[in-house]
Amino acid sequence: MKVLGINGSPRGERSATLHLIIAVLEGAKEEGAEIDLVNLIDLDIKFRNACSACFQKGRCVEEDDFPGLYEKIKAADGLVLGSPVYIDQVTGQMKLLIDRMADGIQCQAFSGKYGCSVSTSGDHAEQEVARYLNHFLQMLGATPVGSVGVAIRKGRDTLTRSEESARELGKTLGEAIRIRRQYPEIEAFHERYQKKFEAVITGEKPEWPGDYERWVDQAWVW
Repeated sequence: MKVLGINGSPRGERSATLHLIIAVLEGAKEEGAEIDLVNLIDLDIKFRNACSACFQKGRCVEEDDFPGLYEKIKAADGLVLGSPVYIDQVTGQMKLLIDRMADGIQCQAFSGKYGCSVSTSGDHAEQEVARYLNHFLQMLGATPVGSVGVAIRKGRDTLTRSEESARELGKTLGEAIRIRRQYPEIEAFHERYQKKFEAVITGEKPEWPGDYERWVDQAWVW
């Protein structure tokens, strides 16, 4: 059982977000997980031009650090995503990684994996960013098991107290991986989502409300 933490803070080892990620990893380790950690700021990950080579060829053609990181991500059973709030959203480092993983969404490459998210802020939007990261995991086909968000300026010991919540989240993640815990609502979401992409590939029209042709057209220009 492998769990990988990914820190999207540009402050790297000095970031408050890293404290929460480490706490989650420690909780997962208590459940028997082999843990690893990546600071995105230490890697060379470039912008791409939506070439779709990853989807068409099964690999990224860019010669930077992304392909190696992506292989490490795909080898993990669980992912812990973390980002501080930068102007109400994830950092540029985290968003760049998300955008480079578009083929993972189209291929539902993370089916059977589990994950969770953490976020820190000065005083707002940490819960929204954590939910966004979990939504990204769910779009990849993974099953998010929870999140922890903390607004650091709301109390001197807020981060310290949140680390305990993060450790418990890590235990939940490790246990979910170990026993293959079922989450019916998320599984129903995955089933609906996979049918949409199967329809794009086969050209069949599934039964769901909305403009099918417009959805198909948009799906290929992400």
